[in-house]
Amino acid sequence: MRHIDYEEFFVTSGIKTVIYPVKDLAQAKALYGTILGVEPDLDEAYYVGFSVGSQHIGLDPNGHKNGMTGPVGYWHVDSIHQSIKALLAAGAVEHQAIQDVGGGRLVASVKDPDGNVIGLIQAP
Repeated sequence: MRHIDYEEFFVTSGIKTVIYPVKDLAQAKALYGTILGVEPDLDEAYYVGFSVGSQHIGLDPNGHKNGMTGPVGYWHVDSIHQSIKALLAAGAVEHQAIQDVGGGRLVASVKDPDGNVIGLIQAP
């Protein structure tokens, strides 16, 4: 395992997105809307997202069946490919391959040696 050079990792703005796996999307939407005090800015059958300041909270009704066991924090990076490469070299293992989730937004995740999920997002 090697140390990750911060410049190689290209973290742009830290963890700005947290996605929760939910079983009942309508109930979760009502609960998180109350907690956050805002209406969702993305409200679809496959995902509900809230923006509060620079923070984004997402609700994923398919999260549990896709292996999410709890909330996942997503680091916003300049280059998801370089970031994944650096994390794998440092001892992480692939959890979710890079995928375009719409509009050119790329997401992926890895697991650290303890099984914790580290999410990455690259904005278009």
